[in-house]
Amino acid sequence: QMSKSTGNFLTLTQAVDKFSADGMRLALADAGDTVEDANFVEAMADAGILRLYTWVEWVKEMIANRDSLRSGPASTFNDRVFASEMNAGIIKTDQNYEK
Repeated sequence: QMSKSTGNFLTLTQAVDKFSADGMRLALADAGDTVEDANFVEAMADAGILRLYTWVEWVKEMIANRDSLRSGPASTFNDRVFASEMNAGIIKTDQNYEK
């Protein structure tokens, strides 16, 4: 956690150099969205970088193995459940933005 009053402070440039711009975005997004003071946690920035790295590695693996992935119509039970959940999420999002 960072606090200017305890001397635990990073400038934006220092923070981006330490965590990367994407690591900072993730940590700041998690820092709080209430009227209380935001709480930047360095562990969250570190974890965000690791999640990004893991995601990039997964994407590379999927691209490399794309020929072995399933193809054809999405007609299994799991496919129908996934499509239903996605449609329900879209409807819910649309309703929230119409307010």
